[in-house]
Amino acid sequence: MGERKPQRLGITPTGSYGLKFQLATPANSETMGYTDAWYADTGYPDPLTLAAAVAASTKTLRVGVAVTSVYARTPATLASTAATLSHLLDERFVLGLGSSSKPMVQDWHGQPFDKPLTRVKETTQILRQALSGEKTDFQGSTASSKGYRQPAQSVPIFLAGLRSKMLETAAEHGDGVVLNLWPDRALKKIMRHIGIGAQRAGKAPEDVEVINRYQICVSDDPAAARDKFRHAFGGYFATSVYNDFLAWAGFEEEAKNILNGWQARDKEAVAKAFTDELVDELALIGSVEHVVERLQDCGSRGIDTHIFSSAFAGYSQQEYSQVVRDLAERWHR
Repeated sequence: MGERKPQRLGITPTGSYGLKFQLATPANSETMGYTDAWYADTGYPDPLTLAAAVAASTKTLRVGVAVTSVYARTPATLASTAATLSHLLDERFVLGLGSSSKPMVQDWHGQPFDKPLTRVKETTQILRQALSGEKTDFQGSTASSKGYRQPAQSVPIFLAGLRSKMLETAAEHGDGVVLNLWPDRALKKIMRHIGIGAQRAGKAPEDVEVINRYQICVSDDPAAARDKFRHAFGGYFATSVYNDFLAWAGFEEEAKNILNGWQARDKEAVAKAFTDELVDELALIGSVEHVVERLQDCGSRGIDTHIFSSAFAGYSQQEYSQVVRDLAERWHR
């Protein structure tokens, strides 16, 4: 059995208060004891550019993207970008990759959303070649590269996973696994499939770092916070990827009601489908003490790195800054 990694506390710097604030957040969080800053890839601003921009203002913070889509950039472009960022950040950069979802891939990027599991695996295999300094020579069914070479650079590759096959692929081919928006009851099942993938590659499950981005709202009004979550993430869980995942995780009826409401363009029906029980399993809502206890509990069950995000909370800039400080202080107490 491998040894468990030290627990890490990270942040996804919010873009709600402008680009300058988003760029200043990593350096500020570093002084508070946060170990990581992980940028999400949801369009503008580009997370890989943001990662480069904070290189000069941080010294110890690990910076990653969780995650960028394998359909949005070619493997050679990803290899070049990742190596450059690793150099700028003195090997503090982590490249997170995932398939994304059909609306983003097909509608935003105009690319066919074909064989996502295979595309993630083959892109990772090409990246391993390129980052080792070898000349690429790979022909897959969804991705290929031949004759591309760049200087070798050490870059960890973390892969996003939701359901069983992708979780196993992520643990088998990645240095870490990126999780997001899972119901609490599903964690045991998730960790079991990560273990299967790790063992398939001859790794101890503990050797695969597991990071998770939590949607958090520190609030003394949980009912209002739940309503914010319902309205913020309705469309998210109506996508096929996350709707199927919700059913896989044990919320079949809720997944069906969310999808039916979305297809009927009934936003209130979608919101109503998120029961209090479901919201409380998906999000961390309550006092700072409650949130940190939940984080620690997840850590005891397999999560290594805990990423704070407040995409639905609706904080003012001052409130957000205070929550960032309060979480760090309570975590290190």
